[in-house]
Amino acid sequence: MSDSPSAAAEIMDGVYSALRAHGYADLTMQDIADECSKSKSLLHYHYDTKEDLLVAFLDYVVTDSEERIAARVDDPPVDRLVQFVGWFVFAPDEPDREAFHIALLELRTQGPFNERIREQLARSDQLLRGTVADILTEGIEAGAFRNVDVEETAALLVATLDGARTRQITLAGAERDAEGDGYTREVAEAALRRIVGPLLADGVELPPLDDAIDALRREPDETDDESAGESADPGE
Repeated sequence: MSDSPSAAAEIMDGVYSALRAHGYADLTMQDIADECSKSKSLLHYHYDTKEDLLVAFLDYVVTDSEERIAARVDDPPVDRLVQFVGWFVFAPDEPDREAFHIALLELRTQGPFNERIREQLARSDQLLRGTVADILTEGIEAGAFRNVDVEETAALLVATLDGARTRQITLAGAERDAEGDGYTREVAEAALRRIVGPLLADGVELPPLDDAIDALRREPDETDDESAGESADPGE
């Protein structure tokens, strides 16, 4: 793609906004063009089909996640693992994030039938499980975690958190009507107690989940507010 980086990012932001507004099934190139202030003909100049553009968007989301994970690689392993858990938490009163993840869930259903989409989904899955395995390996070497099967533990933790997010977005109406902070929050707290907590070496404590979530809403070099965008959500 010959667009400048800023123009390419604008198009990807347009895909993000259009997915939130229209979902995957009803999304058109015109919807995306309207959201990013580009002409439909310009989008078709760079991407022959909607599929081409959505595959590029999945690549963009996964690459963004890779960069955000890499930016926190110097944080203590325990902090990084709690941040990873917090990455999956969103409240029922966050409709934009809900709409975006519903659209991505629609995209995921295309994986069995579309090799290009499946490749990006597999890349995302490998990133998530690999990130947890790397954190655990570093934590074991640093004496923060007990010696465990890192691959098995990573698979269990990712499946737990991803399943919680899928349940929350597919039962979105019920979640909004219920009291509390949402199913992803409930499962994240349980995962910290029942999966992450038993991994800790003697004398090591977990930082609060809220502190980890606050850290995720800041760029790694920031000490006060302003959040990283919703593309920080992993899992696609």
